[in-house]
Amino acid sequence: MEVERLDRNTIIGLFAMAVGTFVVANDFTALSVAIPAIEKYFNTDLTTAQWVINSYAMVFGVVIVTGGRLADIFGRRRIFLIGAAIFAVSSVIGGLVPDVRMLLVCRGIMGIGGALMWPAVLGMTYEIVPDSRAGLAGGLVVGVAGIGNAMGPLIGGALTDTLGWQWIFFINGPVALLGISTVLLVVPRDKPTGPNERIDYGGIAILTVGLLAWLLALDWGVDRGWTDPVILFLFALGAVSVIGFGLYENRMGDTALVPDAVIRNLTFAVATITTLMIAAVFFGALLYLPQYMTKALGFSAAGAGAGLLPMMLTFALVSFVAGHVHELLGAKLIVSVGAACLAGGMFLLSAVHAGTTYGGLVPGMVVLGIGIGLFYSSVTTAGVTALDPSRASLAGAIIYMVNVAGGAIGLGLNTAIVASSSTLIEGIRTAFIVNGSLAVVGLVIAALFIGGPIDKDRLRSLRHHHRAHN
Repeated sequence: MEVERLDRNTIIGLFAMAVGTFVVANDFTALSVAIPAIEKYFNTDLTTAQWVINSYAMVFGVVIVTGGRLADIFGRRRIFLIGAAIFAVSSVIGGLVPDVRMLLVCRGIMGIGGALMWPAVLGMTYEIVPDSRAGLAGGLVVGVAGIGNAMGPLIGGALTDTLGWQWIFFINGPVALLGISTVLLVVPRDKPTGPNERIDYGGIAILTVGLLAWLLALDWGVDRGWTDPVILFLFALGAVSVIGFGLYENRMGDTALVPDAVIRNLTFAVATITTLMIAAVFFGALLYLPQYMTKALGFSAAGAGAGLLPMMLTFALVSFVAGHVHELLGAKLIVSVGAACLAGGMFLLSAVHAGTTYGGLVPGMVVLGIGIGLFYSSVTTAGVTALDPSRASLAGAIIYMVNVAGGAIGLGLNTAIVASSSTLIEGIRTAFIVNGSLAVVGLVIAALFIGGPIDKDRLRSLRHHHRAHN
């Protein structure tokens, strides 16, 4: 297959998409190092403070599929601009609130804004690049997300130690405005790809109830006890809702939140299941590595942010390389190697003990960063390109929904494990072993079922292209 070169307009358009990606990605990690400060400021505990991350993640994860649908129905550019405006306004308000519950509400609204932005960005990115460079699109989005994720803890830590954690919210306003202005200037209006589609509000409601029930059960179970009737009811409600969601979606046909044609695509289904198994790894590391650095090693918030750099910079750099390598070797090998590194990194970090220094964390963080960079860009590309181009925003939204919603559940599980343990270190060790075991399951699924053999014609074409320019 001939590899097409990118023209000037495409490159400018990709820059605009990168700005939008950065806005959303930075916010996922910036607060991870500020959780101890938020605990202290509001005089609350970890199980409540972690909802600052989880409330955003859960709403984002549930609404993102709706965002994908809206982008297909009304146009990706329009939905991006609406989402960015919601994100900017709710961020500024979040920095002003005097109560932790109000902060959680603002974080939920920010999740709505991010959920509108992300699938629109992903759909526009795949739309403006040639088919032969689809791997580049996935690598760019995840690579820029990695840079945003990497800078998040640094920015969040520095602001927390100097101006206060509230400025993590305030700074989102101008960054979001930069994304809005860039898209307005360089991204042309797009025509809706599914103007006659309807929103499956029933499916959204059922899925939201199920995920929220599980998160509340994991959060409250530590204090109430795992055999408490309320906790058992919430777990049962979550299970019934998820099963009911599948049955309901089957009856809705093409108007379903997740259409039957999407569910029955084997490559897409395997990509989502693999993502679900691995979702807890990144979320768990993002919250509990700064917890260990802050509470066990005595790092400041800025120090903990800098302490994540071995993972976050490796993630960002590998993401860009992964897009090129995906074009050469296909999804199966890259996704499998990424999953193996995610599992290996978790198991290395699970060896943490009372005498572990920062240097002892670095190897595990580097391996984890390699895994994140390889896995997410390639699994996203595999899932999105398995479906019709008109479903690009929806496909990207579903994969990200599975990742974020699964990660939120995984983070809730990690928090339940840590809160139930006798010490922070013991809890982190146990939680990371659980995360690594789930990643092994994801590795097995990817190795057995994800397609993508090496494209020998493309490999020869790329070699020829490389020689011609050297």
